[in-house]
Amino acid sequence: MKTMNLFKNLRLLAILCSAITIVGCNNDDDAAPEEENEVEVFTDVTLIFTNTADTSDVVRASAQDPDGTGIQELQILDAITLAADTEYTLTYEILNALDPTDVEDIGAEILGEDNEHQFFFSFTEGAFTSPTGNGNIDTASEPINYNDQDENGNPVGLSTTWTTPAATSAGGMFTARLQHQPDIKTATTGSNDGDTDFALTFVLNVQ
Repeated sequence: MKTMNLFKNLRLLAILCSAITIVGCNNDDDAAPEEENEVEVFTDVTLIFTNTADTSDVVRASAQDPDGTGIQELQILDAITLAADTEYTLTYEILNALDPTDVEDIGAEILGEDNEHQFFFSFTEGAFTSPTGNGNIDTASEPINYNDQDENGNPVGLSTTWTTPAATSAGGMFTARLQHQPDIKTATTGSNDGDTDFALTFVLNVQ
């Protein structure tokens, strides 16, 4: 009988230890922190205007923020100077170069999350013959020549087309604003929906 009782006690002890182990594992899982979305860091943004009739004719205008998430903001380094009566395609180089040995292509990340991002634009009235007007930052329905769409058919703006007038001008304004709109982007969301990743205003000249 003593032997049987000993076996019973050992069995109960084993079951109790297993239960404690399972509860401990469950508590560890509950205590695990939730995964947070990674914050995008922009240190270098370059607007690239390529002449559609002569792809060797490229105009670049850059902004830079060498401290990334620090107190500095992106600083405009160049004016945009375009030729008169010319059609351009606007694309971007968008980088996180905080670590020069491991430069991140944030433009590729935006492309991969295009259903969460959209570029909006503002420019001096009459600066372009196409699109007309003054951009869609103030009114989302204003015309912009978007060349790309996300999987839902909504505009993105990593590529757009711009045509300058025959008349020259100086001291105009061109703003490119990137909005991050996770779970809210639709065909009618505007520049005030979501969070602003960056808003860059350049001097615009046509000559």
